[in-house]
Amino acid sequence: MPANSAPPATPKTGAATDSDSLKPVPAPRSTPKNEHRFDIDLMRLICSCAVILGHVAGAFILAVDMDESNGAASYWAGHIADGANQFAVPMFFAMAGWAVLMGAPPKDSARMWTRIIRNGTPLFVWTGLYLVWAYLRDRNDEPMTNLAVDSVFGSVQPAYHLWFLYAYIPIIMALGFVVLIRAGHRPWGLGAALLVIAGLPHLLSTVSEFTGWSPPPVGWSFGTYSVVYAIGGALLFALPQRLSKRNRGLVALLMVAAMAGCIWWDTQVHYVIANAHPFVAILTLSLLLLVSRMHIPESWRPRLTRLSSAAMGAYMVHVFFVEELVKRWVSADSGAVEAAAMLVAMVAMTTVLSYAASLLWGRLGLRRWLG
Repeated sequence: MPANSAPPATPKTGAATDSDSLKPVPAPRSTPKNEHRFDIDLMRLICSCAVILGHVAGAFILAVDMDESNGAASYWAGHIADGANQFAVPMFFAMAGWAVLMGAPPKDSARMWTRIIRNGTPLFVWTGLYLVWAYLRDRNDEPMTNLAVDSVFGSVQPAYHLWFLYAYIPIIMALGFVVLIRAGHRPWGLGAALLVIAGLPHLLSTVSEFTGWSPPPVGWSFGTYSVVYAIGGALLFALPQRLSKRNRGLVALLMVAAMAGCIWWDTQVHYVIANAHPFVAILTLSLLLLVSRMHIPESWRPRLTRLSSAAMGAYMVHVFFVEELVKRWVSADSGAVEAAAMLVAMVAMTTVLSYAASLLWGRLGLRRWLG
């Protein structure tokens, strides 16, 4: 029997009435009302910087055409850095699950739609900005109008990193829908939107059969692995206590081993390792357990919260710096020391510029539009 189901009626208590059986049962909360989780602010900051690390690392790997023989130092610098960041996307799903299911579940459909719009608006604004930038730089492989239409259905070049939001938004919609149903609401609009997302590929293929139009790929979807990360993240972030010091040491060793596994897979089997791969899952789980419920000193909290609020904006803009600066300066001919130093310098530069830009438009009141 599920833990939150009512016990069977007994002669002593009497049978439940119809109104009682239809009354929604509030889900238990492990997070006290109005508690701010600074450890999750820290995790958001870590993941944002990890995404930047991964895309800078990708520039090193592409500089040698993904072939070690074209430059071993840049090849390995890129792959080692890339293997260290593989937790980022799964962890974002985990944090989404915790926020929707445990930390800040939506109280009604209007608040859920506010959350969706808050994530969706920067997606399309930045897609437009990247398309204009690529047009001005003459980097579009197709007419910008075609790319703009395609971007309605899925991520396009050069805004390749925005693919994540085409999966992130549907999954928070689905989780929010379940939360609202569980609370006794009837979110018809949200359900209709999910139905459209689920049927969109088939709708487009049907239109194609009648018109001959070649529809663009649809990115509005999420896989089983992202649901597992979201639900598992909600469960684990809600644990009431941090790991013991002894267990933290063991988990840290496990995390390093999983990171090495990711590097091995990328270099010896297939690049890029899938987000659902066991090595990635172990890496993600290990980092989550190490950071969750970590004590954040009082003096750090205001600055951490400020940086965490700028994380989405930094994620949105960082590819501009990777494409315009990093890829120009990375060389396939670097030696080991030079490649390592260049990697550190490029990651630091891209991170500082991205967060500085995000903090600036935050001060200008543009967070709603630019993330």
